[in-house]
Amino acid sequence: MTTTTAERPRTRQRYRPTELDTVPAVNALLRRLGLGRLDAAATTAFGGRNDNWAGPTTTGEQVFVKTVTPLPDGTGCPELDRSLSFEDLAARLTPASPLRSPGLLGADPAAGVMVHRLVPGARSGAELALDGDFDDDLCRSAGRAVGTLHGLGPVDGLDTGEAPLPPLSWLKALPWSAVQERSMAQIAAWQLVQDDTEVVDALHRLRDLERTVPLAPAHCDLRFDQFIRADEGAGELYLVDWEEFRLADPARDVGAFAGEWLFHATYSVFAPTEAGAGRPEESTAGFGLTHEEIVARGSASLRRHLPRIAAFWQGYLECRPQALALDAGLPERAAAYAGWHMYDRLIATAESHATLNPVARAAAGIGRTVLLGPSAAARTLGLSAERAPHTPHASNGSDHR
Repeated sequence: MTTTTAERPRTRQRYRPTELDTVPAVNALLRRLGLGRLDAAATTAFGGRNDNWAGPTTTGEQVFVKTVTPLPDGTGCPELDRSLSFEDLAARLTPASPLRSPGLLGADPAAGVMVHRLVPGARSGAELALDGDFDDDLCRSAGRAVGTLHGLGPVDGLDTGEAPLPPLSWLKALPWSAVQERSMAQIAAWQLVQDDTEVVDALHRLRDLERTVPLAPAHCDLRFDQFIRADEGAGELYLVDWEEFRLADPARDVGAFAGEWLFHATYSVFAPTEAGAGRPEESTAGFGLTHEEIVARGSASLRRHLPRIAAFWQGYLECRPQALALDAGLPERAAAYAGWHMYDRLIATAESHATLNPVARAAAGIGRTVLLGPSAAARTLGLSAERAPHTPHASNGSDHR
């Protein structure tokens, strides 16, 4: 029997959550908020490095709860503080703003716990991309959200510390504690960076530039899974996970989104996700290809995905039309950050592997080319200096909260 695209099951990246008994601060906060406690039998978890729980409470409220780690000395919780600083800023947005975030119900800074309303029928951008549903229109919406964020301009109270990535000290050598915690493939990926003096120099220059360019409120941890779309992928688009939110180079966010598509395109060489062949990081198909075949497939995959980056950039400039007048170097720096993002993602996905597979090495090669030639890469990626004419979609006036 032939299976049509419409019949294929949607990707669901859900996991068994950490036992609530081991994190009593979660239900303690929910009770203080008058929400009862989580129904453990009906609770699931999304992906991510932080523990989280999604589901109903005993009072019927649908919530998303996340924990982050306070400082060891008990003096604070910077990740939660940055998230709350975004909430303060988001409260100033108009109901029709393209930048939406799930409503905050409460937080416990001492315990590092946050509670948000659960987006109904939530599907992450990562799930949508794997199923071929993160289309041009949705990319434009993502660009409008990020452009709105950057257009808010510098405001008081934001973290002004340097973003953690790329970690310049690690470009020379990994600390022993990091070596102990990383897989052999991750260590090999870091060696690809450390042994390449041109890449190391380019990353130092990129960090130095951040001290000289106009800064803006920036997400600083932008990936597909930070976007959530409601109603099983048919509703409003939300931007989440604000633990790294700070005043930073806006090129970080633009480059990260472009880098996500570059990474997706590279892995699609071996697992064409639009055809439903499975998650790219899990596929071993095609590893026997010659270098020429890898290059040819990679070029074709990149051409298919470039319109998504251009659509994001178009939406970005619709909501931040003054961006290039304020910062003519934004596209070139964004391309450079896209190159770094390729390294960052291949390091992250190598966590469960003993060796770097051919796709990871191809991703590193593309990242190197983009990082070392950002001017040409910006043109190739569609990060042009002029905004293409487009009539924005009318807002439905829904509240961002």
